[in-house]
Amino acid sequence: MSPAVVPPVGARIRRARLERGTTLRALAREIGVSASLVSQIETGKSQPSVSTLYAITTALGISVESLFDADEGAGEGVREPVRTGVAAGPLAAVPATVPHALAGFAADPGRRIGPLVGAGGRETLELDSGVVWERLGRVPGAEADFLLVTYRPGGSSSGSGALMRHAGTEYGYLTSGELVLTLGFEEYAVRPGDSVCFESTTPHRYRNDGEVPAVGVWFVSGDAG
Repeated sequence: MSPAVVPPVGARIRRARLERGTTLRALAREIGVSASLVSQIETGKSQPSVSTLYAITTALGISVESLFDADEGAGEGVREPVRTGVAAGPLAAVPATVPHALAGFAADPGRRIGPLVGAGGRETLELDSGVVWERLGRVPGAEADFLLVTYRPGGSSSGSGALMRHAGTEYGYLTSGELVLTLGFEEYAVRPGDSVCFESTTPHRYRNDGEVPAVGVWFVSGDAG
């Protein structure tokens, strides 16, 4: 399997932020993280957790899928918004690629992934806090994420332990390992053969307290876009 092309995911986040006219600090305040973390994500120096990625896309009104669209030169010709009385400094150069931790999803949003995707041909996105997404397929125009999800031992959808919310309806089926799902005020032990389904706007978090990876198939429909 040849290495997947690494897309400038951080640069696309930055471009969406600038097109919305939002400063880096304003976005950080809106999603409850430091401006330094947002900056590191935008420049590819850090990878977001699942919860941070969803928080960013929700705040910017874009879909997760859109971050992996082909659009060379993302961020070019877009200037940082300037607040009254504050001089604009030079923009930091955005690298053409981001680290292997953001190894790429599809380059072309219009291309179909499938109908058959071989075990060695899945596109992979490695996130912070021990979570790996492998895309199992894509039909152009369909608002859905179809993923093989792995939570490594100690892995969590939120490094800070905070619950996340995002658009869509979430369906999952665990094939191996165990997960703890926090959903609202309830906590569930998810074991091999168990399935989950809920509205993703309900505050939730996954974590793997075990000593082996937890692996399952996840389908999130109705992503915001």
